[in-house]
Amino acid sequence: MHVWESEVIRYTHLGKLPRYGPVLAGAGRWEAMKNRIRELRARKGWSQAELARRLGVSRQTVIAIEKGRYDPSLPLAFKIARVFGEPIEAIFLPEEDDELRA
Repeated sequence: MHVWESEVIRYTHLGKLPRYGPVLAGAGRWEAMKNRIRELRARKGWSQAELARRLGVSRQTVIAIEKGRYDPSLPLAFKIARVFGEPIEAIFLPEEDDELRA
């Protein structure tokens, strides 16, 4: 188990999960990137436990990533992309910056 996974599990059991990610949304609150993991997993007919087994992570980690509470590390993101046979940018969707939309 990776160190970051134990932190996710610890916070999950406490009923709160830290926000990680590249997008700062408001006063000191970090938002995770949106992703299509739940949709892709459903297409394959895999349970969260099955996906976790294929990725070598805990089911709690899969849940946290699917719910957007946690961004995976870059190596895990590449592994997720390989498992689904999709490019990373087709799975993880960054929030558009308001300034970029204008």
